[in-house]
Amino acid sequence: QVQLVESGGGLVQAGDSLRLSCAPAGRTFSRYFMGWFRQAPGKAREFQAGITWTTGTTYYADSVKGRFTISRDIVKNTVYLQMNSLKPEDTAVYYCAASTRIPTMIRSDYAYWGQGTQVTVSS
Repeated sequence: QVQLVESGGGLVQAGDSLRLSCAPAGRTFSRYFMGWFRQAPGKAREFQAGITWTTGTTYYADSVKGRFTISRDIVKNTVYLQMNSLKPEDTAVYYCAASTRIPTMIRSDYAYWGQGTQVTVSS
């Protein structure tokens, strides 16, 4: 089993940036497709960005293209979500997740999830 831990959330103003981090406990991400999801109050958990660990191929939801960048550090065994030009609409709990299906944006394909980190963007 894979245990994931997210960090880096916080309270920022519109236009600011944050970088979220996700690290596993006890193993590498090498066999997985890594995704970032977010869940705003009253809404479903939605795919935001994903990356194939081995190749670095990336995928993005339309709402964050050009603003968010997903990346990974193989040496540190960590996946990141660089969030620029943040908007109040980005306010949500952000979750790191891992899937054995490569690639996928379907929530049910992700078997492993972190606890979530809160991102709040004020206007």
